Amino acid sequence: MSKVWFVTGSSRGLGRNFVEAALSRGDKVAATARNPHRLDELVATYRDAVLPLPLDVTDKAAVFESMKRAKEHFGRVDVIVNNAAYGLFGAVEELTEQQLRDQLETNLIGPLWVVQAALPHLREQGGGHIIQISSVAGLTVFPLGGGYAASKWALEGLSEALAQEVAPFGIKVTVIEPSSYATEGYATDGAAGGVTADPNPLYDGLRAGFAEFAASLDLGDPAAAGRAILKIADADNPPLRVLFGIHGNQIVSQVYADRLKTWADWQDLSAEAHGPTSAAPAV
Repeated sequence: MSKVWFVTGSSRGLGRNFVEAALSRGDKVAATARNPHRLDELVATYRDAVLPLPLDVTDKAAVFESMKRAKEHFGRVDVIVNNAAYGLFGAVEELTEQQLRDQLETNLIGPLWVVQAALPHLREQGGGHIIQISSVAGLTVFPLGGGYAASKWALEGLSEALAQEVAPFGIKVTVIEPSSYATEGYATDGAAGGVTADPNPLYDGLRAGFAEFAASLDLGDPAAAGRAILKIADADNPPLRVLFGIHGNQIVSQVYADRLKTWADWQDLSAEAHGPTSAAPAV
C-alpha cells in the first residue's frame, strides 16, 4: 500500500528530493513550503498525488491547519518529515540574541509544533513514522556553527524523548543526520543559504580556514538521499538515528572516541564530585 507523506521545507534542497522520491514510486505527499508556487512543477507532473500547502513552520496555527488539511485530503498521514530548517553561521561572540531565537524558532520549535499537530492523527490510525532531519552538526560541533548546532542538538534530545514516549502507540521516530550535500544554496563559506552573523575581524582567519575545508568536501548527491529515505520509511524496525553521507561516520566515530576517553580520564574527579557514598565497594 502506498504511503502518505507530510514534508516540510519541500521546495528545494533535500526536502525536494524526499518529495520527488516518494512521488516517483507512487506515494502521495502533502508538500509544504513558504512559497508553494515553487512546487508547481511537481503538481503538473504528479497532479492529485501531491497537495501543495503554504507553510511557515514558525506559525503554530498554520502548522496545525496544514496537518488537518493533509489528513482530510488524503484520509491519513503515514510519514512525517520535519525538514524545514536553515543554518545560522558565525562565532558565538558574533551572534545576536534575535538571530539565535529565530534559529531555534525554525529548527526546534517548528518541528515541535509539527509533531504535536501530527500525533493525534497518528494515534487515531494506530501508527506512523516521524522522521526528523537533523545534521552531523547535531552530534558534533564545528567552529562558526554554534547557533546551528545548538538547534540541532536540541532537536536530537527532543526526538529521543519523543521516540520513547510514542512507541507504545505504534509510532516510530527516526533522526536522520546528513552531512554535506550538493543542494541549491550550498556555499563554500558555510552559509548554505542561511544567515551569517556580522563578522568580527578577529575570526577572519577561522572563516578562511572553514571555507577552505568546505570547498574540499566531496558533496553527496541529494537524489541518493531521496532514495535512501524511502528505505527508512519502509523499514519494519527503523533506526532511532542514521547518518546520511560518507563524512558522518568518519567524523562522529572520532568525536565519540575522544569523549569516552576524556570521561574515563577524569572519572576519579567525577567520583570525587559525587561525595561520600554508602555503596559497598566493587569486588
